[in-house]
Amino acid sequence: MIKEFKEFIARGNVMDMAVGIIIGAAFTAIVTSLVADLINPIIGLITGGTDFSSKYFVLSGTAPEGASLQAARDAGANVFAYGAFISAVINFLIIAFVVFLLVKGVNRVKDAASKPKAEEAAAGPTAEELLAQIRDELRARPTV
Repeated sequence: MIKEFKEFIARGNVMDMAVGIIIGAAFTAIVTSLVADLINPIIGLITGGTDFSSKYFVLSGTAPEGASLQAARDAGANVFAYGAFISAVINFLIIAFVVFLLVKGVNRVKDAASKPKAEEAAAGPTAEELLAQIRDELRARPTV
């Protein structure tokens, strides 16, 4: 069983997946910063200068008037943090769009790499193949 596990880990797909997970984790930090530092301030500007990611309303309990989301949670209030949820949706949409662009780019590279092979196959017989066919036909003809 250990041997099978080693073979499984040594396969290229597992290593590719591990690299993808590590890159994905690093990419998540970039997207989180993009949303928190660039997109949310723009949305806040549109909505009147408010911090969009800290929008919430209290479901039960009490929170100090005008408190931040973290302060309301620290006070023990049960909050409906719709701004944080919308920020997470924005993060997801950005990540999904970037992954779409990456897959589209990889597919374009794969297609470009496979086109020369298809063109070679459609190019027809080589000179050696044509000469061999001519030789065979000449041999097959009855001599007069």
